[in-house]
Amino acid sequence: GTDLHGPIIKQKNSNRSPAIIIHNKLTMASFADAARFLLLTAVGIAGNPSTADAASASPVSGWRSDLDWAALNSKLSSSASLIDTSYDDYTGECFPEFSVPIMSRTNHALIDQPSGMCLPWLYLGWEMSWPRPSENGHLNQTADQALQDLLINPPTDVESWLADPTNPSLNLPSKVLFPSIASDVVAAVNFAKENGLEISVKNSGHSYQGASSKKNTLLLNMNRYTHYAPTGITDCDASILGSTVTEDLSNQPCLLSLAKNKSSLIRVGGGENFDKVYRAVIAANEEEGYKYHVVGGAAGTVSPMGWTWQGGLPGTMAGRLFGFGVDQVVQLEMVLPNGAHVKFGPTEWEDASAEGFTVPRTKVVSGVCRSNPDEHDEEKWIWERCPEDFDIDFNDLYFAVRGGGGGTWGVVTSVFLQLHDYLPFSPYFFNRFPSPTEECSAIAPQFAEFKAKYMSAPSLLNVTKEHSLACGSPDDLAFLICIGEEDVMQAWARFLDLNNSTDPAKVACLFKLAQENNEGVMESPKGWAELIMLLNTNDRFPGKVPDAPTPSPIGNLLAYVLVPQSWLDESEENIKTVLEHATNPPYYAFGGATASGSDQANSLSQAHRDAGFMLSLLFTADDEANFWGNLFPKMFDISDKSNFPPVFGSNHAGFLAAGPLKEDWTKPCPREWTFEER
Repeated sequence: GTDLHGPIIKQKNSNRSPAIIIHNKLTMASFADAARFLLLTAVGIAGNPSTADAASASPVSGWRSDLDWAALNSKLSSSASLIDTSYDDYTGECFPEFSVPIMSRTNHALIDQPSGMCLPWLYLGWEMSWPRPSENGHLNQTADQALQDLLINPPTDVESWLADPTNPSLNLPSKVLFPSIASDVVAAVNFAKENGLEISVKNSGHSYQGASSKKNTLLLNMNRYTHYAPTGITDCDASILGSTVTEDLSNQPCLLSLAKNKSSLIRVGGGENFDKVYRAVIAANEEEGYKYHVVGGAAGTVSPMGWTWQGGLPGTMAGRLFGFGVDQVVQLEMVLPNGAHVKFGPTEWEDASAEGFTVPRTKVVSGVCRSNPDEHDEEKWIWERCPEDFDIDFNDLYFAVRGGGGGTWGVVTSVFLQLHDYLPFSPYFFNRFPSPTEECSAIAPQFAEFKAKYMSAPSLLNVTKEHSLACGSPDDLAFLICIGEEDVMQAWARFLDLNNSTDPAKVACLFKLAQENNEGVMESPKGWAELIMLLNTNDRFPGKVPDAPTPSPIGNLLAYVLVPQSWLDESEENIKTVLEHATNPPYYAFGGATASGSDQANSLSQAHRDAGFMLSLLFTADDEANFWGNLFPKMFDISDKSNFPPVFGSNHAGFLAAGPLKEDWTKPCPREWTFEER
C-alpha cells in the first residue's frame, strides 16, 4: 500500500453511473478497489497504425451483445477500431510464434496481430499464467502444484488444457478497442462506467503477471494510438527561466527541465514502446550530432507506459547516473476513471541539494482538464481548470502514478520524459568476443565478484564512485554497460593481479567493444539500442530495436530481492555470500542517482532507493528457507513487527512471489498451502 493523503478524486452531486463511485466520491480506497473496474496496466508497444488490420468482427456482436456497442462506436474516431475477439484469435494469431526456433522469435511479430490479444509469454492467456483448469482462479490449488505443472514436471495434460476453448482458466478479453486518439479512450472509459464494465489496458503485454489481459473485460489495446516520439523532442529555451507556469501548463515541462539543469524533453504516446523512443532519439542524434540520451529499458518491446510506473530499472541506460524511470517523468497526460482527460505535473519546486538530492523537491503539482473531450483534432484541444465537481488532488495522483504500478490510476495517453546530454558509450562483454572459451568460463565466478565490487563496493578495487556509477548491467553476467568516464579494464586487471593472476588471456576474457579493439570487425555502437541492433541476428524485423527475452511459454514466476546497499557496505563477505546464494546474476540498476535523483514526491519504495542491486534468491524451497531464515534478518531491520520492510523489486515480479509467514517472518510461506490459504 502507498501512504496517500485523502481522496484523489471526489465527484460531488454527480448522477453518473456508480461503477466505482463509493459514497459519491472516488476515494483512494475505491481506486485500490478498481481492479474490479479498471485493470489499467500499460506495458510495451510497437507497430504502425497505418499497417495494422482494422477489424475482424462486428462491434455489436459477441460478448455482452445486450449493450449498445453501436453507441460507443459512433463516438470513436474514424481510425479507431472496436472488434470482437475469441480463443480462436489467440490460438490462430499467437500460438505460431511460439513454434518458431527460439532465437528467431520476437515480440515484434506478436504486437501487430489483428486481434491485439497476443502476449509475450503464452501462458499469460490463462489465469495466473497457469493453464490447469480451475473454476475459481486456482484458489484451491497450491504453489507447489503450479511449480510442478509449469517448471518441474509438466503433465501430459498440458496440451489438452491449452487446446480447450472452454477451459475455465482462460483469461482473455472478448472485446478489444484500438484507440487512436484521446477522445477514443474517453469514450471507452465513459461507456464502461455507464455499463458497469471492467477495462483492461495493454500495449505489448510485457508483464510477468499478465496484468494487461483479463477475461470479461473491454481491452484497450494502445498499439495504434498516436505516435508522438518521432517528432516529440523539444529543446527548451533557457530564456524562459523565471517565467510563471502558464494556466494550460504548456511551458511547465521546459520550466521543470531547466530547473533540473536539463534542456531537452521527448513526448511519448500511450502506444509507443522503447523501440520507437530509441529510434526517434537515434534519428535526432544522427541529424544533430549526438546530443541526446534517454533513460529506458533494455528491450525494444518494453514500453515507458508500464516500465516507468513500476519504477523503471535502467541497468543498460545509465540509470545510476540519471535515476529510475519514475524520475524521468516531467508531465503526464491521462484519462481518469471518471472519464476526465487531464494533464498535470509539478508547478512549484525547491532546491534540495543541501540534503544530497540532485533534482529539486516537488512542492506542488497542478493539473488541467480538457474542456472539449469529444474533439478529435488535438490542435483544437482546450485545457482549462477542472470543473468544481471534479475535486482532483493532482499532488496525490502524481505521487501514486509514479511507482504505484502500471495503469492502476487511469490510462496514460502521453508523457513528457527528460532527455540528458549524450555521453560516450562503452559496452563490455565477458567471455563473448571473439568467442567463448573454457578458460574464461572457469573464471566466471571471479568476474561475478569483480562486477559486484565495481558496482557496489568500488573502493575495494581502488575505483572512484564516479567511475562506478557510469556503469550498469541487466541480469546477465556477460554484459557491463558504461556511459561516460570509467576505468573498467584497468580495474579488472588490478582485480586479477590482487588474486595472483596476471595471465593476459584472463585479462582478455573481458572485451571492450570499441573501434580501437575491433578494426575491420564491426562499427563501434553509439548507445545501447544501437548495440543490440548491431548484435541482433534475427533479421525478421530489420531496423527495430530487438527484444529480450524472446517469447516463451512462461516468464518469471517469482520475484527479485532488493539487496540493501547498507548491508553490502558492512562486509566484503556479504557480497560473496549473496552471490553464492543467487539463482541468477544481479541486476545492477541501483545506486547514485537512483537515490539522489528522486523529487521526493513519488511512491516508489525506499527499498528501491536504498538497494545496491536486485537478484533472485527464491527459486527452490530450500532457497526460500535460507533467505527468510538466514539472509532476510541480516539484510533488513525486522525489529518492528508492525512494519514489514519492502523486499521485492516490482519490475520482473511473477505471480508466485510471496512473503514469509505473517506470524514468523523467518519462515517461508508453505508452498503446499493453497493460494486461498496463502
